[in-house]
Amino acid sequence: MARPALELADILRDHGPAWREANRGHVSLDQLKVMSAIERCRTSALGGHVARCENVACGHTEIAYNSCRNRHCPKCQAAASRQWLADREAELLPVPYFHVVYTLPSQLRDIAYQNKRVVYDLLMKAAAETTLTIAADPKRLGARIGVTAVLHTWGSALTHHPHVHMIVPGGGLSFDGARWVTSRANFLVHVNVLARLFRGKMLAMLMDAHDAKQLTFFNTHAGLADKRTFKRFIAPLRRIKWVVYCKAPFAGPEQVLRYLSRYTHRVAISNRRLIAANDGAIAFRWKDYRINGPDRWKTMRLHPHEFIRRFLTHVLPKGFHRIRHYGLFANANRAGNIATVRALLNVTPPVAAPQEPPDIATDTVHVLPCPCPRCGARMIVIEVFAGGCEPRWRPMPSRIDTS
Repeated sequence: MARPALELADILRDHGPAWREANRGHVSLDQLKVMSAIERCRTSALGGHVARCENVACGHTEIAYNSCRNRHCPKCQAAASRQWLADREAELLPVPYFHVVYTLPSQLRDIAYQNKRVVYDLLMKAAAETTLTIAADPKRLGARIGVTAVLHTWGSALTHHPHVHMIVPGGGLSFDGARWVTSRANFLVHVNVLARLFRGKMLAMLMDAHDAKQLTFFNTHAGLADKRTFKRFIAPLRRIKWVVYCKAPFAGPEQVLRYLSRYTHRVAISNRRLIAANDGAIAFRWKDYRINGPDRWKTMRLHPHEFIRRFLTHVLPKGFHRIRHYGLFANANRAGNIATVRALLNVTPPVAAPQEPPDIATDTVHVLPCPCPRCGARMIVIEVFAGGCEPRWRPMPSRIDTS
């Protein structure tokens, strides 16, 4: 019998208690909640249901435990990603799309970690304002564009590496709303122009946040609470080159969707990257972006406590929105703006699929969306059990042939 695949939940269940004890007093409530949710995900602790195939001749029956739905859990993002993509699919425009990445310099990462809510928010705002400002410049595009931004805080080796991925359509709406303005084939402007403006906006926002007493500093950075010290700290950052990257445009809307499905609901590490775990080390695959080709994939081994520490570095503050829309795609006017652009491009909006009424009354039986894996018939829920309880249904023991 094949061994079950290793999961992040297994690592947290096996090594989490010792890690929590070793780091008592240094773990945030948000991090503890994430650990607990992932450890309990799809176990009897969260309850579940029993479903049976309605085909009597088949009778396949299975137990399914509820998921934790925590956004940091690698097992709970597939459904959320599918729903989000379905909502976005109807909003795609028949134009090229660009992928732009804004990266926070390494010198600011410790400050970002100590001030996640403030600095991550400023990072997303500075990146969005940079892109919208460049597009609005009559010397560049002279139009209002839309931006979908996604915050990632990790590198492939689980290091702290805050950066913003953006999907930007290749063009925008003229300021009078009368025409669609197409961007140049290589985006709006050279990335060096974006980098300089991004640098200026981010540092100005950080200074404003410091003046407003919104930043806190600990340990070796405690001295940065002094305004003059903070100014001296960030002064060299005005002279270094900040990293902004723009990839070639996507081949079409379908490729954009495939990209978004990989990035919007990604967590710091997926279960499929885990290789092995024991008391000495956690082994996982990571990508070395300095190398091209298949050799860029390597194996890293970390002590279980270091692995957990790195993973929890990427727990976001409660209520923080890591997926945001700006410009034409801002939530308040998104539907109207997209309708205007479609009309200018002479594109017929997609027809929504008709909503079929359920063929079974919901108050009589509950039918699972997935059919029976054996015969394809419907799976009917025959029992629901609460968290902390086990189902009353038990599988029949296998018969042993003694002949």
